[in-house]
Amino acid sequence: MRLRYLHLDVFTGVPFAGNQLAVFPEPGELTAPDMQAIAKEMAFSESTFVFPPTGRGDVRMRIFTPGSELPMAGHPTIGSTFALALEGVIAAGRPEFVFELGVGPTRVSLEWRDEALAFAWMTQPSPQFGAIVADRAALAQALGVEDAHLARELPAQVVSSGVPFLFVPLASRAAVDAAAIDRRALQRMLASAGEPERPVFLFTLDGSREGETVYSRMLGPVLGVPEDPATGGASGPLGAYLVQYALVPPERALDIVSLQGVAMGRPSRIHVAIDGRPGHITRVRVGGQSVLVGRGEILR
Repeated sequence: MRLRYLHLDVFTGVPFAGNQLAVFPEPGELTAPDMQAIAKEMAFSESTFVFPPTGRGDVRMRIFTPGSELPMAGHPTIGSTFALALEGVIAAGRPEFVFELGVGPTRVSLEWRDEALAFAWMTQPSPQFGAIVADRAALAQALGVEDAHLARELPAQVVSSGVPFLFVPLASRAAVDAAAIDRRALQRMLASAGEPERPVFLFTLDGSREGETVYSRMLGPVLGVPEDPATGGASGPLGAYLVQYALVPPERALDIVSLQGVAMGRPSRIHVAIDGRPGHITRVRVGGQSVLVGRGEILR
């Protein structure tokens, strides 16, 4: 069997930046173990497999990291949208497309330029604010940073718009770049807060240099992804966190930009738009560009 795939870089407008993605537009009768094995072989943060719809959307899509299946994710959804536009599955000029994901039907709004897809916005589930980690000393140890590097008066908190992440605000870009997870310490710290192991999203509002709102990293060993250059599934709840704690004014909540992946040499610009106010967030969207960098086949 020959399984055709498209290789895209997501949340970037240039090749060899952003987050790599493999999209399998014709997976046939692959089973979940087959898809998991292929995602592990591809060794990208995620791979997607696009199936006929069940009646709730335009296509049904399954998303796999090298270690597990996800109910939703941002960069796979945005990147797969661009791949399906290249494949002709999404007709030029169409304003919207709906993916059937594990979290349910997921709408993507489309912006076109000269019949080519130029930008895509994914609507994510409403944010759920979860456990707060109160033990700052244990948190600093788990992240390999000094207690003084943790942002003051802001909580480290689990937030989810489909997939839960532990969000940790830090005081500076240097602290974000220096962090290195002690996985056992992280597991102990989260267990003491009543939480299973979570991927960790680190960010700072320290000095915009390229027009971004925040500078960020995502460390996800629990997902089989030691570090991710662009994490759309975390960027929606990141924006919700920024609004919830009044870190961005209302007039900027629709124009949040997270710069991620710099420490990996794969800079990514993830756009986030949040409708609502603290305590009442009504819509979460994540958007970006993607570029095709290759095509290939897996032989089975």
